[in-house]
Amino acid sequence: MSKFKAIIAAIGLILAPFAVLAEVVVVVHPSASFDSMSADDVSRLFLGKSKKFPDGSAAVPLNQDEGSAARDTFNEQVCKKNASQYKAYWSKLVFTGKGTPPKDAGDDNAVKSLVASNPNMVGYIEASLVDASVKVVFKLN
Repeated sequence: MSKFKAIIAAIGLILAPFAVLAEVVVVVHPSASFDSMSADDVSRLFLGKSKKFPDGSAAVPLNQDEGSAARDTFNEQVCKKNASQYKAYWSKLVFTGKGTPPKDAGDDNAVKSLVASNPNMVGYIEASLVDASVKVVFKLN
C-alpha cells in the first residue's frame, strides 16, 4: 500500500506545475491609442518582423528572462517556438546582422514597471498582476 501512495505522490508532484499555469497577457502603456493586437501583430514584434504598433508608433518588445514560465508559454503560444528554437532563431538573425532580439527585462513585475513607464514598450506578464498602470491588448489562449 505504501508503494501505491508513493506512486500517487510522485504523479502529483509531476502534474503540480501544470495545475498552476497562470494566464499570460500582452500589455502596453495605458495611453496607447489601440485596444487590441492580433496574435500575428504580437508575434511579428517579438520575432523582429515588425517594429511598429498597429497605430504606426514605434514598438520596443520586452522579454522576460530566459527560463521563466511566462516566457516559455509566450514563445510556444505566440511565436510558435520552444525555448531552444526561439534562441536559435535570434542567434541566426544576430549572426547575419538582420536583427536584434527583444531585451530580457526580468520578471513579471520588472516588465510591468518598464511598460508602465514607457509608451513604446510592449511585454507580457501574468494576468493577475494587471492594474491601471498597463493596458492588456492580447490574451494568450
